[in-house]
Formats: sequence, C-alpha cells, structure tokens
Amino acid sequence: MDAYGIGLRFYRRAQRLIAPTLVYSQNLYEDALERHAAEARRWLDLGCGRQLLPPWRLEQERRIVSRPQLFVGVDYDLPSLRAHRTLTQRVRGDIRALPFRSETFDLITSNMVCEHLRDPEPMPREVFRMLSPGGAFVLHTMNRGSYAVLLARLTPGFLKRRLIRILERREEHDVFPTFYRLNSEQCIRKFSGRTGLRVEGLRFIVTHAQFAPIPPLALLELLFIRLLMQRSARRFRTNIIAVLGKPDGPAAVVSTATPDAGRGGSRTLIHRQKNEKPRWSLKDRVDREVR
Repeated sequence: MDAYGIGLRFYRRAQRLIAPTLVYSQNLYEDALERHAAEARRWLDLGCGRQLLPPWRLEQERRIVSRPQLFVGVDYDLPSLRAHRTLTQRVRGDIRALPFRSETFDLITSNMVCEHLRDPEPMPREVFRMLSPGGAFVLHTMNRGSYAVLLARLTPGFLKRRLIRILERREEHDVFPTFYRLNSEQCIRKFSGRTGLRVEGLRFIVTHAQFAPIPPLALLELLFIRLLMQRSARRFRTNIIAVLGKPDGPAAVVSTATPDAGRGGSRTLIHRQKNEKPRWSLKDRVDREVR
C-alpha cells in the first residue's frame, strides 16, 4: 500500500471517531436522484462528464440510468463525453443554448457544474424552457461561503492543479476553471426566480475532508467539519443540494418560437431566440458528436 492508501486508511478511522455521522456529499446527491428518478420518463444530465455517480457506484449508476424511457447526457468537453461509462444518448452542447424542444424533460440534473459557469443566467433559463410543467431540476454544487471555496480562490492555479492531482488523483485535463457565480442560496433563488423556477428544497451539507490523504491536515479538517455539522453553522458547509421545480399550468414564454423548417421532414426547427442559430430536434443531435 502506498502513502496515499495509508493516509486514507488513517482518515477513515479518524472520521469514525471524530465525525461518525458524516456522509459523503455524492451519496446524499445519489439519494436525491433516487427520490426524483422514480417517476422520471425523460431525464437530462447537464455537464454529464464521464459518469453520473462516483466510480465505485457503477452498478447503482447502471440501475438508475436504465429506469427512464430516455436518458440524455450533455457536455461541452468532448473527451469526457466520449468516455462516459453508462450513457449511450450523448450530446455535445453549450449549456447556454441547448438543442432540445421546450418541455422535453421531466427531470434535469447537474452534479458539480454550477461552479464552472462564467455567466450563471442562461442555465436556469434553459432549464425552465426544457422542463415540462411539474418537472424538477436537481443540482449539487459547492457552497461559495465555505472554507473549501475560500481556499480554492486563494490558491494559485498552478498549485491548485498540483494539489488536485495529489489529493484527488485527477489529471490536469480533467480540471476546469471555476467562478462560483451560482453557488449560494441567494444566487440560486435570484436566478431561478427570474425564470419562473420555484425553489422546492435547498440543503447545506458537509462532505469528506479534502485533505483526507494527509493525516495531520485531515485531523484538523475533520474537527472543523464536526463544527460545521452544528445547525448554527450550516450556511458555512461545503456543499449545496437544491431542488427547483417548474410550476404546473400554462408554460411561460421565454423566447420566440419559429415555424417548421420544412426540409422534407428530416430536420425540424424546434426553437429559436432572436439573433440565435436554429436548434434541431433531439433525434438529429443525439450521439452526432460522439460517434
């Protein structure tokens, strides 16, 4: 066993003593997915990357992915999209202007994506447009008010990439810029409210120590996490899980629809805003970029 493995073994023992009720944030996100996936028929995962769940939850991911009639993953990073381990319906797309008909999906999810948005406004607008009435948007992201984000902002880029490689064993090509502009309760309520989405639930949660493989730092971090588990400190916890819903009733007009393109029925123009390029139907775009 290498030093990394020894450090993690020490961390697990310390965690059971210091914070025995601590749960990994991805496990809590999986629980949220399970609750909302039960009745989902058409599911879109925004910024799907290489996987829906952590690597050691492959069987659970396969089970969840097989439930809906349609499960589509969208990501702008083509290597990640090609490497996705369970999804067959994959689309390379920009989260600011996605190529799907309005009210196509009854469940949309996003796991650790919001922190990478340079402009946070388009995503809630697109989510509202694509959700069917009564549909839900489940997101998991970092909390901008947490110590983890503060450390990330104070750490120079070159050192941050090195630390991520040591602590998480992620390569540089799998590390993306962060902006934290949709990463607080205030911002989530602000931008979702502008589009008509309703905040149905929002939880501040803690997760495992970032310095878990380094015993001295892991101990200090676990003690601090124990403090964050107190209700009075919840707004300073590391992560947020939020559920936004689209109200039932007549759909709000968020942009101007266009007539059918009429190209022999093979391509159907589905939605366009002013000065925006046409979007095409799902059947024309699924897997086009990843074949």
